[in-house]
Amino acid sequence: MKEKEIQVPKARTTKKFLKFTGIPLAIFTIVLVVPFVNGFYYTFTNWNGFKTTKLVGFTNYADSFADPKFWVTLRFTAIFVVVSLIAVNAVAFGLALIVTSKLRSRNILRTFFFVPNLIGGVVLGVIWQFIFNSALVSLANKYNWELFKQSWLQDTNKAFWALIIVTVWQSSGYMMIVYITGLVSIENDVLEASQIDGASPLRTLFSIKIPLMAQAFTIALFLTLRGGFMAYDVNVALTDGGPFRTTELISMHIFQDAFLEGDFGTGQAKAVIMFLVVALAALVQVTVSKRYEVQR
Repeated sequence: MKEKEIQVPKARTTKKFLKFTGIPLAIFTIVLVVPFVNGFYYTFTNWNGFKTTKLVGFTNYADSFADPKFWVTLRFTAIFVVVSLIAVNAVAFGLALIVTSKLRSRNILRTFFFVPNLIGGVVLGVIWQFIFNSALVSLANKYNWELFKQSWLQDTNKAFWALIIVTVWQSSGYMMIVYITGLVSIENDVLEASQIDGASPLRTLFSIKIPLMAQAFTIALFLTLRGGFMAYDVNVALTDGGPFRTTELISMHIFQDAFLEGDFGTGQAKAVIMFLVVALAALVQVTVSKRYEVQR
């Protein structure tokens, strides 16, 4: 009798679980799993965007590794990811400290800092393209600002920093929310105890706040890392890979390889390689970050 009584609740629990998770799992499978599996299969074929006629083995992967432009864009993307990772999180953490302080305008500032994240990447790119190409150049010529007399988007060295500035401006507000969550989760008793012990604000920040909100850093770093590798819309709208394809990120390179040059098999193979690179980088980042998390 007892075994039957235990089995009945288990069966009911399983039915409830399937009832609530069945539709989300089906959507996840149809939208993500099936396309991913199909895309992985296409990397071993001569897929032309519409059909396949034969298997080609690892030819698409060999062509991808033999493409020098692929390595150039992958290297540029890695540099972009590292610089944007540091810049976005440094700015976001600073903004989080400002809006969690005792300033009267902190709620207004919180909204003001978050708004850029609500603007689409294409719109954002067009706005900043106008700023770099017209607004700053006009002001520089009027007030003799040597740094901005030439559009940054037309300079092979400064275009990279223009891309970084726009990325930081767009992403730091969202990461700020993650850090705010980490800061407000710290118990007031701990902060009050540090003040009683005579700890300075800087000592409190580095010895108490940052260690206790290490989990927020793990999340923010992961999101920034993933966003850096997947950046596409801002890249297209702001620089379009120029000048001379010097600011072409890996996502844009894959798109152009597949849809502009018609190399769908090679483009899909590069996409799989990028997926593996991102997955490995994210795994290493999360593993390392987890070691610094403090159990409370």
